[in-house]
Amino acid sequence: MKKPIIAFMYDFDRTLCTKDMQEYSFIPGLGVDAKTFWAEVEKMSKTENMERIISYMYYMIKSATAKNLPIQRSNFVDNGKDVELFPGVKDWFTRMNTLGEELGLQIEHYIISSGLTEIIEGTEIHKEFKKIYACEFHYDENGCADWPALTVNYTNKTQFLFRINKGILEMTEDEALNEFVEDRNRRIPFRNMIYLGDGLTDVPCMKLVKNNGGQSIGVYTDKDHVKNLLLDRRVDFIAKADYRKDSQLDHICTTILKKMALVNELVDLNHDQRDQEKK
Repeated sequence: MKKPIIAFMYDFDRTLCTKDMQEYSFIPGLGVDAKTFWAEVEKMSKTENMERIISYMYYMIKSATAKNLPIQRSNFVDNGKDVELFPGVKDWFTRMNTLGEELGLQIEHYIISSGLTEIIEGTEIHKEFKKIYACEFHYDENGCADWPALTVNYTNKTQFLFRINKGILEMTEDEALNEFVEDRNRRIPFRNMIYLGDGLTDVPCMKLVKNNGGQSIGVYTDKDHVKNLLLDRRVDFIAKADYRKDSQLDHICTTILKKMALVNELVDLNHDQRDQEKK
């Protein structure tokens, strides 16, 4: 019998790292502070009636070009080397994978983020993820970023849950994604999903996972930013962004995995009995 697959799905900015990923290297390289940069993005979004995620990507290209700064893919990947992760993140994946193995589970990790794939790929944890769903640039014939190739905002984030659910991971596979697949035959049922995010932009994913039997967790550095998510029943738990062993977050996720192992065992027993009765 195949091991049940459990999907950990993470936002990135302020969930795994301490601030927006552009603020470590890219924005300082422009010679401005983060507040000024994001204010200009917001201004452009309103003035041009442009979706905010597209606005920040366009403004990255525009502002870097104005400063004669390089904007090739390798430059953005290099920015990832300076990203600061929350305590315990570096060994989190190994610990969860090991626990999963002990419980008879197969653990997979995914990113669903409005940040940049290129910067995430420059971090030391990027190889931990089976798939990274985040914004990406298109690059021209000279290898320079010239337009968004993929944007991920707070509403379209939910499509990636269904891709993970069905095992249709590539963005080009639209027809396969929309084909009917019975719930019991989907690669990762929603009950086997754990979503970690830091705020309101994660709410659609958090609610979708929670309402379909999975577990959603709001992580924080300031509890006031997420406590209403718990009070309004948009998440199952909230915890400080501390991924170290024996932290509250570690205890919550350890307990969830133990529960999921038992639930999957019961589901298998139920299916076996139903199949026997059909014979």
